[in-house]
Amino acid sequence: MTQVLSVTSECVPLVKTGGLADVAGALPDALAPLGADLRTLLPGYRAVMAACGTAPAVLHWPDLMGGPARVLHAALGARALYVLDAPHLFDRAGSPYLDADGRDWPDNPRRFAALSLAAVRIAATGIEGWVPQVLHLHDWQAGLVPVYLAEAGIAGRVGTLMTVHNIAFQGLAPAASRGELGLPESGFTPEGYEYFGQISALKAGLALSDAITTVSPTYAAELMTPEFGMGLDGVLRHRQAHLSGVLNGIDTGVWGAPYKTPQGKRRHKAALRAQLGLPDGDGPLCVVVSRMSAQKGLDLLLAVAPALLGQGAQLAVLGSGDADLEKRFGDLAAHPGAAVRIGYDEALSHLMMAGGDAILVPSRFEPCGLTQLYGLAHGTLPVVARTGGLADTVIDANPAAQAMGVATGFQFAPVTAEALAVALSRMMQVWQAPDQWRRMQRNAMRQLVGWAVAAAEYARLYQGLVRN
Repeated sequence: MTQVLSVTSECVPLVKTGGLADVAGALPDALAPLGADLRTLLPGYRAVMAACGTAPAVLHWPDLMGGPARVLHAALGARALYVLDAPHLFDRAGSPYLDADGRDWPDNPRRFAALSLAAVRIAATGIEGWVPQVLHLHDWQAGLVPVYLAEAGIAGRVGTLMTVHNIAFQGLAPAASRGELGLPESGFTPEGYEYFGQISALKAGLALSDAITTVSPTYAAELMTPEFGMGLDGVLRHRQAHLSGVLNGIDTGVWGAPYKTPQGKRRHKAALRAQLGLPDGDGPLCVVVSRMSAQKGLDLLLAVAPALLGQGAQLAVLGSGDADLEKRFGDLAAHPGAAVRIGYDEALSHLMMAGGDAILVPSRFEPCGLTQLYGLAHGTLPVVARTGGLADTVIDANPAAQAMGVATGFQFAPVTAEALAVALSRMMQVWQAPDQWRRMQRNAMRQLVGWAVAAAEYARLYQGLVRN
């Protein structure tokens, strides 16, 4: 059995800001039947510590980045969870990365360097007699692990797999922080962790890990281009032989449809309209469940929404984020065919997936995306930009795909308001052909969107990283 330590800053159901948490939470159970004993190392944020209860301490430090620390042995379902309890670093209000004013915690470099050091200690000495053979590193928060492994003299004993969930976040720190972070001067080079005169934790992981994955094959290819690589495209082109894309899955036990055929959607659609105050109508009910940001392309949707509503469609939006986008969507809600809820409501998001006819995901870039997978599972046809995991998971309703009977949604490119408007017009045309729409719904609901395929690929990668 391959012994793997997953080093992550988020993990459902304990703490989540994005898709990283879903991956970290799903992999232990998905990999267990494939011969991988995957255990998780997670920071002891307040919410995590509250869930730990009386979990015992199994490792101790008198001083870890400025204060005492210990590792607790807790549980993630039926799997082992190791929690880094360092109150001086993690016992604070706010999100895992931001203070109450939405600014990065100034000590984020030290906080997640401590997480990386804890992972290296576990790799070096084991924990409760268990010694990982592979360290699975998630995003920049675990990016310094390969540097510390080399400093500890054990880089040749344990394999490292770095997964990039979103390359936009790179874990930058001033060069002067090298001393307090315990980083070797020799590594501060273009081949190491130096990035335009700064420290980059993500670059360290990309440059020095044994293997690199990202969360969809198309995103892996995109990252090697200047448009999407965020300044790290050269590093990834250099490491291309070690880079692959492993498409995310979803927890179908949580996000499976509450019906077996598209006809079951009717009562959920009626319930959604009733909850949102939308009238009955003959057009499709389009839904959006999203963070409101420029990345998600919701400004493009605002530009075309009047025309969409004018064609008889309805629009239901759930999300929060950018204040200007929130206001503009609030103004759109004055239209009788639109309903907008600012914030996040888990129950409403499930009802929107079950009751919507189409889900709109016009992202400018999207490493993998989960909402289009939720849509597929529910027969809620995705309208998506042709980028990242959106391109990999949705089969466009072009003439060839329709002739072969395999289409599951609608793609558009380039990522502009004009191209989105064309895709929505195509969607409306198919809506007018009910047999064709229902066939696409059935196609969508047959897609394999769970974790089985991804888990098998991760198990293969782990096995290839085990050192003799």
